[in-house]
Amino acid sequence: MIAKDADTTSLPPAAERLRDIQAVLLDLDGTLIDTVELIRVSFRHATKAVLGHELPDEITMANVGQPLDRQFHDMAPDHAAELLRVYREFNMAHHDDLAKSYPGTRETLGEIMRRGIPMGIVTSKGTAAANRGIELFGLGDLMSVVVTADDVPRHKPDPFPLRFAASLLGVQMGYCIYLGDSPHDMQAALSAHAVAVAALWGAFPRDDVLAPGPPFALSGIVELPALLDGDAERFAV
Repeated sequence: MIAKDADTTSLPPAAERLRDIQAVLLDLDGTLIDTVELIRVSFRHATKAVLGHELPDEITMANVGQPLDRQFHDMAPDHAAELLRVYREFNMAHHDDLAKSYPGTRETLGEIMRRGIPMGIVTSKGTAAANRGIELFGLGDLMSVVVTADDVPRHKPDPFPLRFAASLLGVQMGYCIYLGDSPHDMQAALSAHAVAVAALWGAFPRDDVLAPGPPFALSGIVELPALLDGDAERFAV
């Protein structure tokens, strides 16, 4: 059974829910692993190879965080399938050379695990690409669940993937944190009535990530344990 959206009238304010968090859900790219440059050069390669010219980063990076097929359909619907194929081939061939770990990520996740708080990744990547990054940086053993674009019929900014992950964990959606670096992440978290936390170190400018109105923002993932300790004022937007 998929967890339904929480009844906001029965939920305490986000700051009060911090001390009773039942799970931490996290985006992958731009939040747990730094693939921003990999994504950027993959878009440049695919658009030049298929369209004959590179599309500007302002176009190709605008909807990072949504499924790739949707992004390419919006960019060039007549060439979407070929763009997707070329992008994926290039991305996977260069993944391990260009992907990087954000400082303190594994240590921070290990601290949360030691506290007994289950964690899950909710990403718009396909399963194969998501697993490549998770395995490269040794994140799999820290996660109780991984939800990819292949697992759900609707995608961020729709809240469905977050609700699906909460259901798999058997926790209340309103008492989950969702940490992500894109406006789509924040829209999904707010629509699900999770505790939305903006990651300000990813692919999107600060103002864009904060535009949907998340109550909290972090400058680095190493700040997440302090937020879980209830330090709401320090990280309030």
